[in-house]
Amino acid sequence: MTIALNTDTLHEVAAFIWAEADLLDNEQYTEWLQLWRSDGLYIVPIDPKATDHENTLNYAYDNAHMREMRVQRLVSGESISTSPEPRTVRMASRFRITEEQGDLLTVRCAQFLADFRKENLHQYTANLVYTLQREGTSFRIVRKVVKLINSDDVLKTIGYIL
Repeated sequence: MTIALNTDTLHEVAAFIWAEADLLDNEQYTEWLQLWRSDGLYIVPIDPKATDHENTLNYAYDNAHMREMRVQRLVSGESISTSPEPRTVRMASRFRITEEQGDLLTVRCAQFLADFRKENLHQYTANLVYTLQREGTSFRIVRKVVKLINSDDVLKTIGYIL
């Protein structure tokens, strides 16, 4: 099997995903919302092997309105599950472009997320699948699926954005 690599595009995609992680870790949620296409979907499935997210149960299946509501809960302090708001660090690696169709790219990568809240440190590991649309010299998120490797186990806290 031969894997074709366009390293220029791969570097652009990695830089975009790293920038998204930085926005989230630094609580720049308004800027994060601007990364999305208006019809974009943010999905966190319960079954990490699920592919039909529209017809299965998910922790999150957010369109633009739901993403805005999620951000509002985070910044308002009204959500018990995020009060106090956790401090997070996200690390993304193992980027691979799995499909390119015109200006749309499908990208898989790994994410390690650590959060600290109420004197407890938690770690979440996930496989991420992005659908990105090229826009000028950057991208817009069309779809982001966060496949937590332990999503079908008891999760302590995931009230923030993964």
